[in-house]
Amino acid sequence: MDDDSLITARVRTELVPVILALANPPWQRDVWLDPSTFENLDHVFHVLYDDFCEADHPERYLGIGLRTEEEVALMRQLGVALDAVEAEVPDETDAEYLRAPGWPQVVSAAGRLARVMVGHDLRELLELHEARVERDTAP
Repeated sequence: MDDDSLITARVRTELVPVILALANPPWQRDVWLDPSTFENLDHVFHVLYDDFCEADHPERYLGIGLRTEEEVALMRQLGVALDAVEAEVPDETDAEYLRAPGWPQVVSAAGRLARVMVGHDLRELLELHEARVERDTAP
């Protein structure tokens, strides 16, 4: 694995769980609405907009946290959906976000992106495993 692949893998260990959480309404209710937990929607926004991506301009993260143009396009759709909900929510509390009329679009966009990202990650893991097996069994 080269240095760029390692950077991508490390970024994705932060990015993919956040996308999965956005795609999972029961998780959102159980975790984000519990004040005793670390993870909340503020954490999600930091990961998606500040720390590991920029959901409004995801093309900058192609080859860093996003592997393909498809992931970039899906991240952009997620950013648009999140921006729309942000405009609907006056006090910006987690509970208000989850009740916003546009929240189902956020969940759907995150679900599409999660499916693609996890699929890409699993394919890379399989390729790494196959390469190791081939290397270990070579004469």
